Amino acid sequence: MTADMLSQDLSLLIPELLLAGGAMALLMLGVFLKGEGTNKLVQWLTVALLAGAGLAALFLVSGEGQAFSGGFIFDGLARFSKLAIGLVAAIALLLAMPYLQAEKLGKIEYPVLMTLAVTGMFMMVSANDLISMYMGIELQSLALYVLAAFNRDSLRASEAGLKYFVLGALSSGLLLYGSSLVYGFTGATGFNEIAIAVQSGPSVGLVFGLVFVICGLAFKVSAAPFHMWTPDVYEGAPTPVTAFFATAPKMAAIVLMARVLIEPFGGMVEQWRDVIWVIAVLSMGLGAFGALTQTNIKRLMAYSSISNMGYALVAIASASQTGLWALLVYMILYMIGVVGSFGAILSMRTREGMVEQISDLAGIAQRNPGLGWSITALMFSIGGLPFMVGFFGKFFVVFAAVQADLMVLAVLAVLFSVVGAAYYLRVVKTVWFDEGEVEFVPAAVSVYWITRLAGLATVLLLPVIGWLVFRAYSVGLATL
Repeated sequence: MTADMLSQDLSLLIPELLLAGGAMALLMLGVFLKGEGTNKLVQWLTVALLAGAGLAALFLVSGEGQAFSGGFIFDGLARFSKLAIGLVAAIALLLAMPYLQAEKLGKIEYPVLMTLAVTGMFMMVSANDLISMYMGIELQSLALYVLAAFNRDSLRASEAGLKYFVLGALSSGLLLYGSSLVYGFTGATGFNEIAIAVQSGPSVGLVFGLVFVICGLAFKVSAAPFHMWTPDVYEGAPTPVTAFFATAPKMAAIVLMARVLIEPFGGMVEQWRDVIWVIAVLSMGLGAFGALTQTNIKRLMAYSSISNMGYALVAIASASQTGLWALLVYMILYMIGVVGSFGAILSMRTREGMVEQISDLAGIAQRNPGLGWSITALMFSIGGLPFMVGFFGKFFVVFAAVQADLMVLAVLAVLFSVVGAAYYLRVVKTVWFDEGEVEFVPAAVSVYWITRLAGLATVLLLPVIGWLVFRAYSVGLATL
């Protein structure tokens, strides 16, 4: 590889290089400069680094292309995804900072681990080879395992980290086995070469390999029946860690899943669509009915995540440009709702400490109208109720399914959405109509504003959604 080729390849990896180099620099800064002030400095520098890496993908990387013999790709999908992941990760760290200080967990390792996890996510959305895909997934996962158990003094957090690690190792085994089968029956690991091999007709062994790859990726997005880790990890991990888990890693994994299925295996749509169809239905159904009986708000958000990933898989099942467009819009609107919801959960702090029961929100709208209205708007949006931006996210997903003639899947998505609305409405009913005396201490400034702005965004983004619909029709993504 010549110096010019290496320089050209590295120019496509500017965001990843920023994150990797920044993580090492922040680690050294924290090691050589001790004290509480250093911890806060590292946290704020990490917020700037995460947001800066996302913006670098938008502004500093010019053009599109592939690097390192096709193992890495930078295109419009990668650019958009990295921008979203970087910004939402920065917001998640802003949410975490007051919590970490209050719980005396504000160590430099937390922001550094977040940075390394986001580096893995950036690699995932730009993966164009089975090997680079696995490298990105493992870099993300290893950092997330540690974050789940970051509060070493908490038995729940230690249990969450252990469960996540053990089941994550199982998913990695499934993914590796599937990748080895794909390599064995195509003779290639690059997505470009696999796509060429698939054109000659898929073999039974290749189909088996793809199914194992799908199962490994389904674990990363917590889709049923590979969801078993989600409720326990969401409940046991520190709340800001759960907020991070529910946003950026989901975006990275679902984009990777879409890229793997539509690009190298685009010629096998009929073989993998049925698998995605079943996983989507199981996720939507199990998430909707599983959340109905939950009393802990973090477990409710876990089942909500399972259900919402089912809708994202509906968009992937459509296997079209419209479906990919709907997937990206849906994930952005979903992450806005989730960030705001976890901001509300982080606001549930009494003088004795954090509380997590849904019943603790009883009557909060009377004592704290701003928080009550924010929770209401966020629950309505995530639940896909009309006149909130979340409704249009689900509408676009169903539209993509109808356009792909997946009528049964579209009908099931609508029916499960109706069921799911019940548990979101239960939270709203508790907030407005139940009586309670739990007094929350004032939330930190960052938590306060993120929660309120996310709640406002569920309404204020409606004109943006209208523009997106117009844009979709103008470029031919959607047709009447």
